[in-house]
Amino acid sequence: MPESIIVAVLALVGTLAGAYLSNRKSAALIAYRLEQLEKKQDKYNNLQERTYKLEEAEAVHTEQIKVINHRLTDLEASQ
Repeated sequence: MPESIIVAVLALVGTLAGAYLSNRKSAALIAYRLEQLEKKQDKYNNLQERTYKLEEAEAVHTEQIKVINHRLTDLEASQ
C-alpha cells in the first residue's frame, strides 16, 4: 500500500510539472504573438498618420494652384 501512495504522489508531481511547463510555454507563445501584433498595429497607425499628412499637403497644394491660376487669369486680363 505505501508503494501505491508513492506512485500516486509521483504521478501527481509529474502531471503538475507537465501542466506548469505547458502553460508557461503557451504563455510565452501568446506574449510573442501579441508583441508581433502590436508591431503590425504600430505600422498601420504610422501609415494612417502619414496618409493624413499627405492629404493635408495635397489640399494646401491644390489651394495654391487655384491661387496661382487666379493670378494668371488676372494678369492675362490686365494685358
